[in-house]
Amino acid sequence: MSKRSIYTTSVHAGDDPASHFGAMSVPIYSASVYSFPDADEGAALHDGSKEGYYYGRLGNPTQAALENAVAELEGAEQALALASGMAAISGVVLSLVKSGEHIVAPRSMYSTTTNFLNHIAERFGIETTFIDATEAENYRLAAKPNTRLFWIETPTNPLVLITDIGRVASIATELGVLTIADNTFATPFNQLPLSLGVDAVIHSATKYLGGHSDLTAGVIVGNHKVVDAVKHAANKLYGGNIAPQVAWLVLRGIKTLALRMERHNSNAFAIANMLGEHPAVRAVYYPGLESHSNHEIASRQMTGGYGGMIAFDVGTSANGKFVANNVELCTLATSLGGVETILQHSASMTHATLTPEQRSAAGISEGLIRLSVGIEDAEELMADLRQALDRLPE
Repeated sequence: MSKRSIYTTSVHAGDDPASHFGAMSVPIYSASVYSFPDADEGAALHDGSKEGYYYGRLGNPTQAALENAVAELEGAEQALALASGMAAISGVVLSLVKSGEHIVAPRSMYSTTTNFLNHIAERFGIETTFIDATEAENYRLAAKPNTRLFWIETPTNPLVLITDIGRVASIATELGVLTIADNTFATPFNQLPLSLGVDAVIHSATKYLGGHSDLTAGVIVGNHKVVDAVKHAANKLYGGNIAPQVAWLVLRGIKTLALRMERHNSNAFAIANMLGEHPAVRAVYYPGLESHSNHEIASRQMTGGYGGMIAFDVGTSANGKFVANNVELCTLATSLGGVETILQHSASMTHATLTPEQRSAAGISEGLIRLSVGIEDAEELMADLRQALDRLPE
């Protein structure tokens, strides 16, 4: 069969009904322990010479179905599902990088990733150089003889900045450095970093893959070498395994991923244009706008659309909080990627753990609002945002 579209793949990714007695929905295997017919079978499963299951922390059939589905969506050799996005991030970093080695990462990205990298510098001697990742050559300039990993997040959280994935991957290949891309904001619907040369991708499956604000999960997906390293290190030693019930929820969410992302994309594009025309908005950050600093790169590497994430600046912290407190249809909350539209004031919420100086260096202004555009009616969402913006104090 010829290559399937993302719409068909989302519905059928990982399908193997014969392995589950013909069940159209993969069953939830809640067993924590699996028995063996004999000692030789148990030995083969434990030493890895045979595929199978023996202990819930190390995998089960529901988890495997999710991993197969995400690997198919991303065009990968292998995947590993974990308990959260941060379990995926910390797991891949600590499995690939050791004390005395070096990482290059964006200055502006998900604040907990930044905090984690600072944490391992203090605790484990793994140094990170933070750069302006909108210029791919900055990765080369920041690299050292002990550089082990280039971390990519594109579009970034919350400013939706764009990194040229292919160029960074090419530089990494020249230098013998691994590349990991956080593809949470884009999803496989909009962007396939593995096809652009990176070694592995991570997702906070809590967001778009799950899609309904009802689970916490993470996924690492990429080549066998990287995924196996995490599977036999972080997954086995740190205990960040995904529950089978959660794996099932992510699988269910993936079936509507393409339909949801199509709507997220179209709604966000309309709202970004509306915000750009409102006099109370000082700046709009959305890669689908021609005014975006790396719009051309985004158009080249984001083939499905530009995503459902927008950031916009209303000038001051007071204005940001006013908008957050006065929307009616949009929900004030921390997360993103659900079917509902979620809004937050970044400086006082997700990036409150950074100092004002760190926020400023990352481009997080005091009036910045992050908007995760849902799948509601676009006109009604725009009306809600307008009514709050129209009432901003002079």
